Amino acid sequence: HRLRVTCPALPCARVAAMAKAGKDGKMPGMPDDADVDEEDKIDKTGKSGKEGKSGKEGKHAKASKHGKIDKTSKAPGFLTKKRKPKRKESFAVHIYKVLRQIHSDIGISKRGMSIMNSFMQDIFDRMATESTKLLRTDKKRTLSSREIETAARLMLPGELSKHAVSEGTKAVTKYTRM
Repeated sequence: HRLRVTCPALPCARVAAMAKAGKDGKMPGMPDDADVDEEDKIDKTGKSGKEGKSGKEGKHAKASKHGKIDKTSKAPGFLTKKRKPKRKESFAVHIYKVLRQIHSDIGISKRGMSIMNSFMQDIFDRMATESTKLLRTDKKRTLSSREIETAARLMLPGELSKHAVSEGTKAVTKYTRM
C-alpha cells in the first residue's frame, strides 16, 4: 500500500516514515496539515480506497486525476534566499573622496549628495556626447583620451577647463605607469 504526501522530504525518508505510519495515516515528524490524499488512506481492514466506496477495493483510482502533486512555487520547509536589490551606480563615493581632500571637516547631506550625483551624471552624458561627435567628424571608431580632452576644452569654461585637462592628464599618466 502506498501513501502519497505532498512533502519536500527525500524519497528514502518518506518510505521509512510510511512504514511507521499509524492507524490514522499520519506520518511521524510531519506537520498535522500535511496534504494526504483521501483515496490513499488505509482503513482498519488494511485495504485502501475512499471511505464508503464499494467496488474496486484495494485498487487506486486513476493517477492522472488524483495522484498529481501540487505545483507550488515555494515548498514548505525550504528556506529561500533573499534576492539582493539591484545595484544603483552613483558618484557618491568619489564625490565624498574629493570633499575630504578639499574640506576634511565638512560633511554633505543626502539631498546635497543627490544633487551632486545628478550634476556629475549630466556632465558625464554631455562629455560622452561631445566626444562621440568628435569621433564621427574625424571618421574614427576608437574613443581615446585625446577626444575626451578636446570635449572638456569645448564644454567647460575658462579656468575650469584648464584644471580639468591637467587633472585628466595626470590621471592618464598615472594609469599608464601601472
